[in-house]
Amino acid sequence: MALWKFTIIGNTVSHGTKQRQKLTHHGCNEPFKDSYWCPKLQWFRREACPFISRNECENFDLMCGSHCG
Repeated sequence: MALWKFTIIGNTVSHGTKQRQKLTHHGCNEPFKDSYWCPKLQWFRREACPFISRNECENFDLMCGSHCG
């Protein structure tokens, strides 16, 4: 039995057996139904991440020792 999977490869977003074009530049906050994909967490968030890019999120982690998820 295969697991349902959400992936971003290049400019293509795949979820289950469906595919579509990526809507965001970095893949951060990629919308899916009522959630937003976080590539750092490899999971969905209920609200969009406050950071503009994954680089900004990682910089926050380095400065504060906190996790943006």
